[in-house]
Amino acid sequence: MLGVRLLKLTGLVFGIVMVNVVVLSPGLLGIRISGGSALETASAITLLVVSLLVVLYGSYSLLFRTTAVTPVKNIQTHEDYVAALYRYRHVKGLHKDIALALNQLDRMRKRRLALDEVLGQRFQPTELSYAKFSKVIDEVENLFYDHMRSMLNKLRVFDGGEFARFVGRHRPGRTLSAVEQEKVSLYTQYFEYMSGYLQANEEILLKLDKLLLEVAALGSTNYKEIDEMPGMQELDVLIKQTKLYKH
Repeated sequence: MLGVRLLKLTGLVFGIVMVNVVVLSPGLLGIRISGGSALETASAITLLVVSLLVVLYGSYSLLFRTTAVTPVKNIQTHEDYVAALYRYRHVKGLHKDIALALNQLDRMRKRRLALDEVLGQRFQPTELSYAKFSKVIDEVENLFYDHMRSMLNKLRVFDGGEFARFVGRHRPGRTLSAVEQEKVSLYTQYFEYMSGYLQANEEILLKLDKLLLEVAALGSTNYKEIDEMPGMQELDVLIKQTKLYKH
């Protein structure tokens, strides 16, 4: 995200510079700051002032202004999840977890594209086999994003600044007060939740990898054989366990 913002800022500055070059170059429009008419001088100065203001405002908007936080319930697309997680990339103690979560999002998108491509090569969209595969993949993908939503809900109530201050005050060997011990327990739960969601999604990605390999190796098959495929059975069990847990 920061890279995209810097790229946009670079484009903005380049555009402003080119406008000034065109307007102020003697060989082009030739408006002069000095040596010309009063109107030319005023126009040139106005252009420079406006250019400076545009660059300053653009820099602030792209680099420093924070965007409104999208409620978790409104997060739907892959890009929404990436943007939501990216906000927490500098939270102390969660750098690796956030990096892994972003990596998982990227891998899930690639797995889904690969599975759709392989299925399209093996079956027609109107075939029952295609519908069976798609239904299971859709449900597992939804489960994956459910974990991401749960993770974001935990992150919304996690006070990264307070955690950083707490860690900064803690000294090895110092006896913790009862309140501090409770805080340690609370923070430990946060990290365990994060780890659990990430581990669950790694399991999903692994099972999708197995299914992708099995589908790619298929010859002509039928509905019954698809049900008996190890990859499909593993995903079906995972889906049923999740539904049972939710109820």
